[in-house]
Amino acid sequence: MPSPKIRRVPDAITLASARDPGELLARLYARRGLTSTEEASPGLTALHPATALHGMDQAVELLVDHLRAGSHLLIVADYDADGATGGALAVLGLRALGAARVAYLVPSRFADGYGLSPTVVEAAAASAPDLLITVDNGIASLQGVARATELGIPVLVTDHHLPGERLPAAAAIVNPNQPDCAFPSKHLAGVGVVFYLLAALRTRLRALGWFDARRPEPNLAALLDLVALGTVADVVPLDRNNRILVEQGLRRIRAGQCRPGIQALLEVAGRDPRRATTTDLAYFAAPRLNAAGRISDMSLGIDCLLADDPGTAATLARDLDGLNRERRQIESEMKEEAESYLATLTLDGLAPPPGLCLYGAHWHQGVSGIVAARIRERYHRPVIAFAPAGNGLIKGSARSIEGVHIRDLLAHLDHREPGLIQRFGGHAMAAGLSIREAHLARFETRFAEMVRELLGDHPPHPEIYSDGELPPHLLSLETAEILRVAGPWGKDFSEPRFDGVFKVLDTRIVGERHLKLRVHPSGAEAKPIEAIGFNLADRAPVCTGQLIRLAYRLDVNDYRGVRAAQLLVEWLEME
Repeated sequence: MPSPKIRRVPDAITLASARDPGELLARLYARRGLTSTEEASPGLTALHPATALHGMDQAVELLVDHLRAGSHLLIVADYDADGATGGALAVLGLRALGAARVAYLVPSRFADGYGLSPTVVEAAAASAPDLLITVDNGIASLQGVARATELGIPVLVTDHHLPGERLPAAAAIVNPNQPDCAFPSKHLAGVGVVFYLLAALRTRLRALGWFDARRPEPNLAALLDLVALGTVADVVPLDRNNRILVEQGLRRIRAGQCRPGIQALLEVAGRDPRRATTTDLAYFAAPRLNAAGRISDMSLGIDCLLADDPGTAATLARDLDGLNRERRQIESEMKEEAESYLATLTLDGLAPPPGLCLYGAHWHQGVSGIVAARIRERYHRPVIAFAPAGNGLIKGSARSIEGVHIRDLLAHLDHREPGLIQRFGGHAMAAGLSIREAHLARFETRFAEMVRELLGDHPPHPEIYSDGELPPHLLSLETAEILRVAGPWGKDFSEPRFDGVFKVLDTRIVGERHLKLRVHPSGAEAKPIEAIGFNLADRAPVCTGQLIRLAYRLDVNDYRGVRAAQLLVEWLEME
C-alpha cells in the first residue's frame, strides 16, 4: 500500500499569522475561491435560474397538463440515497402543488438492476399510471422509455448522469448534462434536478392562477432538508449552487424543521440534528438510508423519508440502522477476502496492476461499491469489485482516483472491445457495469491496459493536502465550533485540514482499530489536546515522548455533555 504524503497548499504559511478564528476562516474561504465570509452563505435568490435548464419548459407544461387532468403520476426512483431523497421530494412536492395522485416505484437492485428497464416499465404499467417520472435515472434508459411509449405511457426523465450517444425518446428530459443545456452548474445531484423542476412548476402554476385559499401555494424551501441529504450523499462537487442548496437544507435541520425521517436517521446514529453538518449527513444518515437499497428494498428508506409521524419514522429508522449493521458485517467479510487476494500477489512478488478487478463468487451486489472504495483508498488505484448477478452475468461497481474518468474509460473500452461490456454508466469517480463472468479475465486485462495508458505502471503517489499549520492559540474549542458550521464542506470545497508536529504525551488503542492520543503542540504556551485516528491502529507503533507529524481536522468532541476541541487524525508520520 503506498503511504500518503502530506503536502501543503502553496500559500499555507499565511495561516500562521491569523489572529483569531474569524481571520482564519476568511483566509480558508479565500483559498477556496471566496472573497468574503458573506459570499459563503448566499440565499436561495442566488441560485441559478431554472429557466437555464434545457427541456424545463417542456417538462413543466407536461406536468401542468397532467395536474389539470388529475392524472396518476408514478415516480420511478433510483435505489441509492440520491434517488431515495429525490423520489421522496417528488412525491411530497407534487402533492403539495396539487397533484391528485402520486405514487412511487423503486427498481430492485438485484432483480431489476439500474434504471427504467422494460421490466420495470411492465411492473409500473400494472398500476395504470398516466405519466412516469424518473428520478436520478432514465438518461440511458432507451429501451425502457421505448417500451413505455409502446404501452401509451409518456415518460418525463429527470436525471444528472452523463448521457450516451443517444437520448431516450421521452416526452421531456431535464438533465444539466444533456447536450445543449446551458445550465451553469453541471453538478446538480438527482434530488437537485427534482427541486428545480418543482420550483419551475410552481412558478408556472402561480402564473396560471392555480393556487387559492383551497389550494395554497406551498413553500418548497421547507423540503430542502431532503435536497441537502441527497446532494451530500451523492458526493457531487459542492460548487456555489450546490452549497446554497445544502446550506439552506442544513439550516432547516438544525432548526428542527426537517422531515421526521431525517431527524430519526440522525438520532438513531447518535447525532444531534441541532448541530448537523455535512459530515453527519454523509457518514451517519446517508449510510443508513443507503442500506435499504444495498441489502433489502429502498422502499423502506423512502417510506422513512415520507413519514409524517415521528414515531413511525423512528421505527423505520431503527430498521434501517439494523440493515446498516448487517451491511457493515458483509462489507468486512468481503474486504477481508479482497485483502487476502491482494496480499497473495505481494507474497508472489507481483505488484498489483494499475487498475484492479476483484471478484468473489459469493459477494453481495449491494456492498461491492463500498468494498471497491475501501480498496481504492488503501491501494490508490481504480478498482472494480464484481459480484454474481445470475444468468452468467456479474455486476461491477467501479471507484476511481484523480486522473482516471472511470465512466469515459469504460466507454473507450466498450468502443475498443464491442460486446465485452453488457451495459455501463456513471460519473468520473464512480460507475457501474455488467459483463459475462466468462469474460472477466479478458476484461481485467483490457481494463488494466487502459489504466496503464493513463497512469503508467505505478499510479501517482497519494497526497494529503493541508491548509498549513494552525498556531497553538487557534487549537481551541471556539475555532473548532466555527469551522464545524462554516461550510458546508464537501467535494471540491474541502473541509479545512491542517498539519503540524506534536509531542506524544499518551497513546492507546481503542475499539481494536483506532489510535487514541494525547499530544502537545510546539510552542511554550501551547496546551495539550486530545486526538483520535480512526482505523490508524495498524500504523507504526507510536510511543510516549515521540515527535510525530499529524494531518488532521479540528473537530468538537462532545462526551457526556462536555465539549472540547480534538484532532481528527487522517494521517501521521514519524519525525
